[in-house]
Amino acid sequence: MSSVCFYFQVHQPRRLYPGHVINVGGADTPNRLESAIFDDKKNREIMDKVATKCYYPANRLMLDKIDEFKGQKKKFKISYSLSGALLYSMEQFSPDLLETFRQLADTGCVEFLSETYHHSLSSFWGTGTDRPEFKAQVSMHKDAMRDLIGYRPTFFRNTELLFNNSIAKTVESMGFKGMLSEGIERILGGWKSPEYVYNTQGSKIPILLRHYSLSDDMSYRFSARWFSGWPVTADKYAAWLSACHGETINLFMDYETFGEHQWEDTGIFWFLKDLPGKILDHNHMDFATPTEVVDKYPVRGDIDVPDLETISWADRERDPSAWLGNNMQRLTFAELERVGKIVLATKNRELISTWRFLQTSDHLYYMCTKNWGDGDVHKYFSPYGTPPEAFEGMIKAISQLEFLAKKYLKP
Repeated sequence: MSSVCFYFQVHQPRRLYPGHVINVGGADTPNRLESAIFDDKKNREIMDKVATKCYYPANRLMLDKIDEFKGQKKKFKISYSLSGALLYSMEQFSPDLLETFRQLADTGCVEFLSETYHHSLSSFWGTGTDRPEFKAQVSMHKDAMRDLIGYRPTFFRNTELLFNNSIAKTVESMGFKGMLSEGIERILGGWKSPEYVYNTQGSKIPILLRHYSLSDDMSYRFSARWFSGWPVTADKYAAWLSACHGETINLFMDYETFGEHQWEDTGIFWFLKDLPGKILDHNHMDFATPTEVVDKYPVRGDIDVPDLETISWADRERDPSAWLGNNMQRLTFAELERVGKIVLATKNRELISTWRFLQTSDHLYYMCTKNWGDGDVHKYFSPYGTPPEAFEGMIKAISQLEFLAKKYLKP
């Protein structure tokens, strides 16, 4: 038997104004600073747009598919992680959308995963399993999922699948049943395939590896006429999955694949509507959530990802360079850590909240300069004209945040 494990990342950052627009001159209170730097008008507009194109139709389709197979021996099952930043946006701008995710939770066929509330890189701060900011944000996310979705996650995915041995050991120490990672060849080698469950060096937490080729066939290449497999039909894709020899086929992708990255007129929703049935037509295939996979299949070996060889699911490099690859990004990340110690000492909830929303990985991603001039994926996702514009906004925000925090610390 081979199990198809569908996982979708659902995330929207709290975007900042462009650097040249931000004026922190009058931002002399936490609330005024928040208003000066976060472009919540744009955040609402983007949330409404993506909800209309992707979230609402995709959720309706998923609910319909779950209902279609609920009385059958082999059910349709999926999993999500909803970032805390997304939960915040849904609370503020789209409470009806939040209700549709609650409905998915109520089906019993959906697993929701845990992550850092602010979709941050805080897993890089600390040593060993002593990563207090990371653990605090994971705890915040668990609480938010319980309060807003009625679900307590027990499986983990780190921001953008950032993964190494130390992060895995930290996640294990927090009591999770397993976590996700990227199935890049350099961590496999030899006989290993992303189609099995693994442990990692120094811990016993089960690891599920993304089958990036098959995942990208759907999320990136679905409408690409240059792709040798085009057109990607449900029959054809199910046959590709059926030809896999392993125990778990882990298809991990952005939920925005459906309707936003792949527009409705590409046929992506028709494809998704037909796919579960085509997969289940193969007698040796079923669907399973991440927890069900690790409960069903044994660990088949170890993977080794040293701290200095951290992997992610981004870009060709599959490393942290999308967020920490240039001096603007590294300086900003270092400043976030330095100023954070001052902010935390104030114990002021508003300042701490602002600092944590500034940690969202997208703000660093927008500063990436890799292939910028070629109109690559970084440019597609960025709301700013250039990476330096994103950098300018972040530095202004962090500097004013430090100024206010020091005022609160004065006797």
